[in-house]
Amino acid sequence: MSAGASTESSGLDILKWGVVAVLVGAGVAGNAYFADESLLYRILALLVLAVIAGFVALQTAKGRNFWQLLKDARAEIRKVVWPTKAETRQTTLIVMAVVVMVGLLLWALDSLLSLIVSGIIG
Repeated sequence: MSAGASTESSGLDILKWGVVAVLVGAGVAGNAYFADESLLYRILALLVLAVIAGFVALQTAKGRNFWQLLKDARAEIRKVVWPTKAETRQTTLIVMAVVVMVGLLLWALDSLLSLIVSGIIG
């Protein structure tokens, strides 16, 4: 029974993705056909079609999985402990100091190697 439900769902999902493709195609064709109309009206029509296509896409198995992924990602972001202003400032200053030190080290090494090569070449 589970395999039959999966096949039926898969068939419906294919139909739903077809509807999404038709809606997107209608948006592209309509935008080109109504190129002389106001940009505002074309954008509003495209937004309405995008919302409808998104709603239909969310009704599929992959759409539901994507929505669940977004909800899980939002929950994980809420768990993050963001640094304070002071921690951010300190970390930035440390990174800048290290970059300057490495830059000076590379400059010194380049100068030394240049001096050695010019001494050998003459």
